[in-house]
Amino acid sequence: MTTPHLSAPDGAYAPIVLMPGDPLRARYIAQTFLDTDEPLTAVRAMEGYTGSWNGVPVSVQGSGMGIPSFLIYATELVRFYGVERIVRVGSCGALQSSVALGDIVVATGAGTDSGTNRARFNGWDLPAVASWDLLRRFGDVAHRAEGTVHFGPVFTSDYFYGPDDDMGAFEILEKRGMLAVEMEAAGLYGVAAQEGIEALAVMTVSDHVKTHEQMPSDQRQTGFDAMMRLTLDAITA
Repeated sequence: MTTPHLSAPDGAYAPIVLMPGDPLRARYIAQTFLDTDEPLTAVRAMEGYTGSWNGVPVSVQGSGMGIPSFLIYATELVRFYGVERIVRVGSCGALQSSVALGDIVVATGAGTDSGTNRARFNGWDLPAVASWDLLRRFGDVAHRAEGTVHFGPVFTSDYFYGPDDDMGAFEILEKRGMLAVEMEAAGLYGVAAQEGIEALAVMTVSDHVKTHEQMPSDQRQTGFDAMMRLTLDAITA
């Protein structure tokens, strides 16, 4: 079955799907970590692949940036392709002084300025949280990380370029214990709650909101690769 945004045939996706925002990152994951380089779909240049890691079938699908784009692909994967677990793999901006460039952030939950979860939860506040089983699995492999792994809440923003008082908002988020800011996790946890699937968001810190540090491009690739190996080990254990 094809959908408006996915041209893959029935049964093409594994029960486990990794979802980076960048479709070229999806291609990189498939060619570097999975045993495949043939795309299943490339509608709107959003490439998807299925291969395996340690003998376990795994798919990867680009989602685009932000909750609205992410939800299109996540919803179609679940409803039309039977996907049972989705893991967002991407980058984030650190909010806490204790979180450094290159660290891995595993989102136990996600606050947001988006209205999507209220819309799906009758106007109430949805507790947008990760799957405990996937969290536990990642915790089991975290000791192998080359850097530091942080488990805690993140903030999912609809804005990449926000209002003028952004720094004030970031200070509030820091004081409320948010580890980092990103653009998809709350949407993922919301659709997971609605559709009854397991979900987890794992990110490498690529920049720091407080210090304005940015990870060099070569370090981004190395750090991302370390995160990918840990994530694949966790979800296929």
